[in-house]
This record gives sequence, structure tokens and C-alpha cells, in this order.
Amino acid sequence: MQLLQLMLALSFLVIIHEFGHFITAKIFGVRVEKFYLFFNPWFSIFKFKPKGSDTEYGIGWLPFGGYVKLAGMIDESLDTEQMAKPPQPWEFRSKPAWQRLIIMSAGVFMNFIAAIVIYAMIMFTQGEQYVKLSDATMGMEFSEVAKDQGFQDGDILLAADGETLEAFDEESVRKILNASNVTVLRNGERKQLVMTRTFMEDLISSKEGFASFRIPFVVKEVMTSTPAEKAGLMAKDSIISINDTVYSAWSDFPAVIKAHKNMPMQVGFYRNGTLMSAELTPDSAGKIGVYVTPYTEIYKVTEKRYTFWQSFPAGIKKGVSTFAGYGSDFKMVFTKAGAENIGGFGTITKLFPDEINWVYFWYLTAYLSVILAFMNILPIPALDGGHIIFLLYEIITRKKLSQEFMIKMQKIGLLLLIFLLLYANGMDIVRALH
Repeated sequence: MQLLQLMLALSFLVIIHEFGHFITAKIFGVRVEKFYLFFNPWFSIFKFKPKGSDTEYGIGWLPFGGYVKLAGMIDESLDTEQMAKPPQPWEFRSKPAWQRLIIMSAGVFMNFIAAIVIYAMIMFTQGEQYVKLSDATMGMEFSEVAKDQGFQDGDILLAADGETLEAFDEESVRKILNASNVTVLRNGERKQLVMTRTFMEDLISSKEGFASFRIPFVVKEVMTSTPAEKAGLMAKDSIISINDTVYSAWSDFPAVIKAHKNMPMQVGFYRNGTLMSAELTPDSAGKIGVYVTPYTEIYKVTEKRYTFWQSFPAGIKKGVSTFAGYGSDFKMVFTKAGAENIGGFGTITKLFPDEINWVYFWYLTAYLSVILAFMNILPIPALDGGHIIFLLYEIITRKKLSQEFMIKMQKIGLLLLIFLLLYANGMDIVRALH
């Protein structure tokens, strides 16, 4: 199911991307010879060419993307035979540089627009729901790497470099990781913590995460035929102690409960404001058989609703912040920790849940669309960004690069992309074996 969702998302995004090249090429009178979803070395799963059309449409067997083959363009097909012939007016190479620049930029543009539209429609239909950091009265729980920066369990996050933090989301975490100092509320007092330059790299290396909401141990549901049911625990009971030792947060309990497996212990809890106790014996796995109430049912949830027209500015803001954030994170690829955590299709597949949740599916598709736009604009030969750099050079200098140079750069770019593809997916295999 995860793989199916990945294939659906990537197929949609590849078609959107290639359609950008396709439609702008058509507008400027460039002949489009092929429009393919996935690559088709040696053979295709499906192909057809409408009567009177110059374009062959098809589906390849190698699901690593897709392509549009433009007549008279040096691309991944490396069609040197066509390039050796005299230029024709309907070829890509015969068009002015500014038209070629628009054609090459259109794929990235379409992916970015697709992300904005998806974000906007999610905002319109679902709105936004989140817990304000200021409403999480028990604060946060931090990983060991975060504690090394001076954070303490129970701190309420207030600001990063003086900028107020409202929600605990990707954008806020990024601000914290890139900040020089972070302000927290600790025991009613404001404290300013100085961050080290290696905070993000240390966090990536640890694979622990940064923080999570700190919550009380409130029972959401009691499983049948479990120690908790036998002891008489009920939904909404708020557990506060074990053997008369008081614990303030849910995270304090699992280790203590596990240490008492197959051993009776006295559990203290509040029920409807009344302090009660019961004897409970965890099973052999150190479990008692309850579901814990999530933080969204403990703290006040703030909800924002958007009209149809309000959703588009919100979608643009989300798209821009996601693009800028991913660009900021990309620098970590060039660190040891970042290189070790690069992932391929296996890593991306795991982002999708085991069961289809369409809201989450489209949210993740929008995120992948932003990534696809960013990656394609990198100045690497064989990617759109490489072609864009060469075209900008041509526009500025008014000198056209030779076909021999372009073919050489295309080959270098393809080799680099193959290496990156093998490395990223190889790291997935290495992590799976360990």
C-alpha cells in the first residue's frame, strides 16, 4: 500500500512536470517527439501516436521519472544523429534563447504551482489544526542531543532568534535548529539558550529527533483481558504514581512499569477529581494494556479556517516556506551526518502510511512536488537547472555553447545522476541490513 501511494504520487508529479515542458514547447512551435511517464530503454509497456500528431505518448518500464523528447535538443536520449542534421525551424535549438529558457523552466514552475494548489485546497477543505506551544502547559520533552544544548523537559518553546514560535511544526523546528539562541519558559521564568553551530548535524547523527509534547498519563481506552482491566482502571483515569512515587508525565511511566513486569504494584490515579489507588501487575512484556490519550485531546487545539480565496495566499505561503526550508536543509547533504542519512525510494516509501489517508496523501504529494522542483533546478547537467544555467550564460554573453560541449556535459550529468541514484538507494539497503 505504501509503494502504491508512492507510485501514484510520483506518476502525478512527473506528468505535471513534463506537461510544463510539453505545453510551453507547443506554444513556441517546438515539435515534441515523445511524452513518456517513466523511462523506456529498449521497450515500452504502452505507447500510442494519435493520427496526425508528431508526438508519441507512452509508459516506460523503468519507474524513475519520465521525459519529454523535444526535437533538436540535447537531452538524456543523446540523439547525436538528429543533432548532426541541419537545424529545422520547428526544433528546440532553432528557437530564441529566451523561449528555450521558458521551456526548460516550465517543469519546475509546474511542480511548484502544483504544490501551491494542493496546499491551498487542503487549507480550504480541511483548514489548519494545531496546538499552540503556549497552550501546552507541561511544555516539551527533549532528546539527549537537545538537552546537551541546554533544553530541559518541561520547557515551553517561546522564540528563536527573537521570532515568536506558535506551533510545533517543521517550520518552527527548522527555525530552532538554525537559530543562535532560543527563548524558553522554565518554571515561570524566561530563559535564553545559546545554540551551537553543530546542533542540526548532531541531531541528524543521533537519529533521536528534537522534541515532543509533554503530557500527563491519561487513559484513553482500556484493552480487554489486560492487567489494567483486571485492576479496574477506566477511560479518563489520570495516573499519577506507582508505589507512592509521583511521576509528572506519561514518558516517566513506561520504564517503571516494565521494571515491575509480573510484579504487583500500587497505582495511584485521579478519577473525576477523586484520588484512588489499585493494585496492578504488568504482564511478562511489561505492559498494562491501555491506550494513552494523545496531546491533541489533552491541550486546546487551535483551528484556522480559510475561504476559497483565502486559501491561495495561505497555499503560496506554505509552498514558499517549504521550498525555502528544504533549500536550507539541503546544505546538510554536504556533511558526514547528512550524507549518511540520504535515502532513496525506500526512504520515501516509508513516508506514506500503511493505509490510505487522502488528506495526508495529498499533503505529502505537495511536499514531494516541492522537493522535485528544488532538485530539478540544481545546476547539474542533465537536470533542468543545468540547461537553465547554460541558457542564462547564452543570454548574458550572447554566445551559444557548442553541441560538442553540451553533449559532453549531458554525459557527465547523467553519470552523476546515476551515481547519486545508486548511492541513495544503496544507503537504503545498508540501513535495511542493519
